[in-house]
Amino acid sequence: MNNTTRYAQRALYVVSPILLLCAWELVVRAKLLDARFFPAPSSIAGDFMVFASSGALYANTAVTLERIAVGFMIGAVPGIGLGLLVGINPWARAIVDPIVALLYPIPKIAVLPLVLLIFGIGETSKYVLVAFGVFFLVLINTAAGVRQIDRIHIDVARSYEFRRSTFYRRVLLPGALPNIIAGVKLSIGIAIVLAVAAEFSAAKSGLGYTIWYAWTTLQVERMYVALVVISLLGYLLSLLVNALEFVALPWRRTS
Repeated sequence: MNNTTRYAQRALYVVSPILLLCAWELVVRAKLLDARFFPAPSSIAGDFMVFASSGALYANTAVTLERIAVGFMIGAVPGIGLGLLVGINPWARAIVDPIVALLYPIPKIAVLPLVLLIFGIGETSKYVLVAFGVFFLVLINTAAGVRQIDRIHIDVARSYEFRRSTFYRRVLLPGALPNIIAGVKLSIGIAIVLAVAAEFSAAKSGLGYTIWYAWTTLQVERMYVALVVISLLGYLLSLLVNALEFVALPWRRTS
């Protein structure tokens, strides 16, 4: 790929969203779209400035981000640990696999009423719901990563009689790391969806609550502001995971 092509692709990466916004603005101004339901980007930007200047935007974003981060850690850490065990131990696999097969297909948002019943409407219920969605994706990807490790690496480690903790830390975890990061990438979107969904009916703060309150008061621009912030939040978290992958998996770096 020559430099001209590379620069053109980078330019399109920036220009295409701008062109979409311009087209949206023109279509609304030409009254081809109903501004009551599809307000112009300029109107949304104006409400964004008002919401941000009040400080409420940052406060609600911070609350949602905290719920995502805490729930993610609660779900991901046990998911990685159990995934390593399931991937290497056939007895553990025989016990865990059927349970995962039963629970994983359940729509995670469908358990929200049960979670609220057990943990109440406080922060714990949001953490648990996010963790529930993240746990299975990380576990499944981690176990798959362990099973893809070349058998010779496992046999060599066992021949040197590595301690169990060293074996997991020095062999299984690095070998499964590409799949673990893939599971983390998939889990980010799920964590955001579940955190925002939980805020619709069981919160008085957060971006999900902002959307719900804006809907009940017919503040359409405010709904779009929250949606834009959620999308930007997902984008920034994806960039963070990409940076982690760049550092942790140097052999995957491309020019």
